[in-house]
Amino acid sequence: MELKQLEYFMALCRELNFTRAAEKLGIAQPSLSQQIRLLEHEIGMPLFDRIGKRTVITEAGKTLLHHSYNVFHELSQARAAISELQGLKRGTLKIGALLTVVNYLLPPTVIGFHNNYPNVELSVLGMRTGDIFEAILQNELDLGIVFLPMEHDDLETIPLFKENLALAAPIDHPISQQPFVTLECLKETTSVLLPDTYFLRQLINEQCRALDCIPKQVIEMTTMESIINMVSQGVGVTILPKGYLDYIANPHIRTIPIQEPALTTEIGLVYRKNKYLCAASRVFMEQLLATIKNEHLI
Repeated sequence: MELKQLEYFMALCRELNFTRAAEKLGIAQPSLSQQIRLLEHEIGMPLFDRIGKRTVITEAGKTLLHHSYNVFHELSQARAAISELQGLKRGTLKIGALLTVVNYLLPPTVIGFHNNYPNVELSVLGMRTGDIFEAILQNELDLGIVFLPMEHDDLETIPLFKENLALAAPIDHPISQQPFVTLECLKETTSVLLPDTYFLRQLINEQCRALDCIPKQVIEMTTMESIINMVSQGVGVTILPKGYLDYIANPHIRTIPIQEPALTTEIGLVYRKNKYLCAASRVFMEQLLATIKNEHLI
C-alpha cells in the first residue's frame, strides 16, 4: 500500500466520481481506476460499489478512509515538528475564518504576523462555520475561527469574545428612526439574509420560531458585500454582527440595536485535540488574543 494510492482513494471518496476525481488529481481516469483496483486487491475487499453510473463507498472503504485521515494527519504532525526545529524561519499556517471576522478582526493580526515572520506561508480563508468544522477534522486547516458552540470528540475550542447582532436598515427607511427594534420588525419589512445553511441565519430562524415571528419576505444572498449592497440601495433590512457593521461604516445604512431579546453570538478558536500546535499556530493565537484585547472585545 502506497501513500499515493491513499491520496487517490481519498480524492475519490470526496468526489464519488472517477472522472472528477482524476481531474482534481491531474491524472488520467484509467490510471486512477488502476490504482484503486490495486488498493482493493491489497485490502482484499472492494472499497467502492459501482451501482449504475453511481459510485458508493463501502463499509470497508469508510473504515480505510478514517484511518487514511489519521495517516496523513501523522505525516503533517511530523512535518510540523521537524519544521519547528527551524523556529519560525519557514513553514505554513492555514486558517479558516468566518467571513465577518476576516473583514474586520483578522487584518491587524495577519499584518503583524506577516511582518514578524515573512517566511511563514500564511493562508486565511473566509469560510462558513460548517465548512471550517469539516476542514479541521480532515486536517485541511490548522486553526479555525468559528461561531461557538462547536462540539466534537476530536476538537478543542477556545472562546474569544461575545458579540451582539444588530439590524442594518437603509438610512431613509422609517425603521431607521427607532432607538431599538425587536425581531417583530421582520414581519413588516423585506429582509436580506444569508441562506438557511449559515449559522447566523439558523440563529435568526430559531429566535423567530420562539417568538412565533415569521419574516414577511426574505431575499437570500451568500456574501456580506451583496447583502450590504442590497440594504444600502433600499431593498430591505438585514441582521449581521454589530462589529462588522460598525467596521464597514456604510453611510447609507443605520445600525439599530436588537432588544427583547438581544441576539448574541460567541466567537472562538477551534483546532484538533491531537494536532501538534506548531510555533506558528501558537504565535498567531497569541497575536489574535492581543488584537481582541486592543479592540476591547474582551
